[in-house]
Amino acid sequence: MGCFTFVKLMMVLFNSLIFLGGLTLLAMGIWVSVDGASFLRLLGPFSGNGMQFVNVGFFCIAIGGVLVLLGLLGCCGAQKESKCLLLTFFSIVLIIFIAEVAAGVVALAYSSFAEGILRAWATPALKSDYGTDPVVTRMWNSTMTELNCCGFTNYTDFLGSKFEKENGGSLPPSCCATNNSTCSSADAERSAVKGCFENILKILKEHANIVGGVAAGIAVLEVAAMVVSMYLYCHLDNRIS
Repeated sequence: MGCFTFVKLMMVLFNSLIFLGGLTLLAMGIWVSVDGASFLRLLGPFSGNGMQFVNVGFFCIAIGGVLVLLGLLGCCGAQKESKCLLLTFFSIVLIIFIAEVAAGVVALAYSSFAEGILRAWATPALKSDYGTDPVVTRMWNSTMTELNCCGFTNYTDFLGSKFEKENGGSLPPSCCATNNSTCSSADAERSAVKGCFENILKILKEHANIVGGVAAGIAVLEVAAMVVSMYLYCHLDNRIS
C-alpha cells in the first residue's frame, strides 16, 4: 500500500467518524427540540439538573450539521479524489481554526474587552427580558442557582428592570444569601452575592488545564486534517501535471 493510498484511507475513515458523530448530534438535537420531555425522562435522576433549561437542541443541530458537512466533504473529496471538495474541506477547517485562535487570543489578551461584549448582551437581556421571556428566565435562573450567583455583574443588573418593577422592587431570590421569595436591593447589597461572570471565570481558572488540553487536542486534530487534505490536494495536482 502506497503512502497516498494509506493517507486517502485514513482520510476516509477519519471523516466517516466525523460524519457519524455529526449525525448522532443532529438526531439528538432534533429529538430534544421535538420531544424534550421523553429525553429528560431518559436522563432519570439527572433530569432535575439545571442544564435541562438550556435549549441544547438547536446547539446540537448546528454543530451536528457542520460536522455532517465536513464529514461528507472530507469523505467524498478523498474517495473521489476531487480537488474542489478537498479544497473546500481545507477552507472550512481553516476558517474554524482561525476563528478559534482569534477567540482564544481575545479571551486571554483582551479579557476586559470580551467581558464588555458579553455585558453589552447580557445586561439588556436581564433588564428587559428576564421575568417576561420564559427561555431567558429559565436560562438565567438555572445559571444563578447552579453557580450561586446573581446577574452578570451582580444584583445591580436587575435594578430598574421589568422584573423589579413588576415585583414591587423585589429581585430574584438568588441575589440574597437567604434565598427568600422577597429579596430587596438592600438585602442583596448586604448579601454581596457575586455575579455569574466572575464565578464562570473562577471555574475556568480552576479547570484551566482541562480546558487548555481539550482546546489543544481540537487544534491538533484540525491541523492534522488540514495537512492531510492539502497533501492529497497537492498529490493530485502533481499526478495531473
